[in-house]
Amino acid sequence: MRLRKAARVILVGAPGVGKGTQSERLLQRFPQLSSLSSGDLLRHNVKQRTPLGIRVESTMKAGGLVPDDLILRLIRNELNQRGWIFSSHPAGDVLTLASSAIGANEAAVESNTDVEAFISSPAHARDARGYPTVRPSEDPSASFLLDGFPRTATQADRLDEIVPINWVVSIKTPVDVILERISGRWVHEPSGRVYNTSFNAPKVPGQDDVTGEPLVRRADDDEQVYRARFRKFQETSEPLLEHYAGKGVLWEVEGLSSDEISPKLFREFERRFVE
Repeated sequence: MRLRKAARVILVGAPGVGKGTQSERLLQRFPQLSSLSSGDLLRHNVKQRTPLGIRVESTMKAGGLVPDDLILRLIRNELNQRGWIFSSHPAGDVLTLASSAIGANEAAVESNTDVEAFISSPAHARDARGYPTVRPSEDPSASFLLDGFPRTATQADRLDEIVPINWVVSIKTPVDVILERISGRWVHEPSGRVYNTSFNAPKVPGQDDVTGEPLVRRADDDEQVYRARFRKFQETSEPLLEHYAGKGVLWEVEGLSSDEISPKLFREFERRFVE
């Protein structure tokens, strides 16, 4: 199946709703759709020891939040390097913070002082908030599924100035169903393999199928911990979804399982983007 225009997609869903599963299935079914993860971009910078990576490494290790400005510039840099957005300035919006499209040796920023200068310096043609005016590519090859950002309406508003998201999917599953699902979840920590006693159970209870090593429960799979996370998600997601509803790009899908949701998701994606 070929896309007729660029799909710029975000999935929104409560913890445990199966957002990761739906992302993987979308990427497999529609090869022109690329994965773009803010977390992966940050980890790449840390691994490559770029100036940005060095700056945010301690924050990430401590579980802190990386400032929105850095995330936004990192996303914009990636989109620019892939040719998925174009600057209105004839010289282009040239950024020097390395991303997955740039090797560590190509990073032009050499010190924290340079990073600070990069963040605070005026660029070519900029809007009222200081971002260069850009336009997105509508070529189908510029299609992506953005993960990890935005999480709030404020972040979404800032992202709009870089690239307009044209489809936001709100995935909904009853809380009781999610709680039942996570109560049977077991993880092999070294590999990240996930099992569930209700479906995809390990061949030997409590042991990883590949290594035979013990499986563990995630600390946040506790019911009280989950309910607290769910309340926090609702607080931030409601304004986020309202933001995208106002843009006319919000679509909601409900189901009790990933297998029930996926066909609905595929049909709507095809209706919107496939030739």
